[in-house]
Amino acid sequence: MLNVDNHSVEKRIDSVSDRIAGSRVPLWKRILDCALVVLAAPFWLPLGLLIAVWVKLVSPGPVLFRQERIGHMGSRFRCLKFRTMKVNASTDVHRDHLNRLMTSNRPMQKLDAAGDQRLIFGGLWLRALGVDELPQIINVLRGEMSLVGPRPSTAYEYEMFQPRHCRRCETLPGLTGLWQVNGKNRTTFEQMMELDLRYVETKSFLLDVKILASTPMAILTQARDVRTVRKAAAKAAAVETAPRGITATRRAPQDSPEHALVG
Repeated sequence: MLNVDNHSVEKRIDSVSDRIAGSRVPLWKRILDCALVVLAAPFWLPLGLLIAVWVKLVSPGPVLFRQERIGHMGSRFRCLKFRTMKVNASTDVHRDHLNRLMTSNRPMQKLDAAGDQRLIFGGLWLRALGVDELPQIINVLRGEMSLVGPRPSTAYEYEMFQPRHCRRCETLPGLTGLWQVNGKNRTTFEQMMELDLRYVETKSFLLDVKILASTPMAILTQARDVRTVRKAAAKAAAVETAPRGITATRRAPQDSPEHALVG
């Protein structure tokens, strides 16, 4: 006969029950989301209107970009964003970039930080400031997202997750989160996952308020990082395209005296 350790089985059942209970959306989270969205409406509604007009003026095509994302407990939903790329821009480049980040120990640097020809005019700064995600407030009101939580992953990103990574879906995805206010693009993929999983385990009303309060500074830091990367890329491009003689002249002071005389 098969020997069964009843104590071990009970522990597993309790563990699964705890995870199911913990994955339910707390009432306080829904109340906090709806209350803040309504209170902040005088800010985000005019701003959203201005961005919609800007997108329409600088690029032909729809104002909103809709993409299927993986949400709470693996459910799928249409995530809304202001369109920051040209119509019919290929997503293969982003998929390859994401795959490299997930399989390496490199910081989660955005693909467009150093320049991306697929972006519309001003699209980089809409992304850097996070305002391209304002339409996701609609997703929040629908109950598909929360103001705070892990970012909703794409389907192809979710397919590459390890089993433990999928636990980040045990809470609603959010506009901001523990990862976003703790380094974001300066962290690796595994560090991002650790922060997301920590939020799943420790989410609370006070933690959400703390993350929301820390988000403006995190956005400013992200914008500053993008500006730094852009300046470095522009400088590198200038060196690459500079005439040979000018480049040599610029480098001469760093060379040895003998090399300077020869040059």
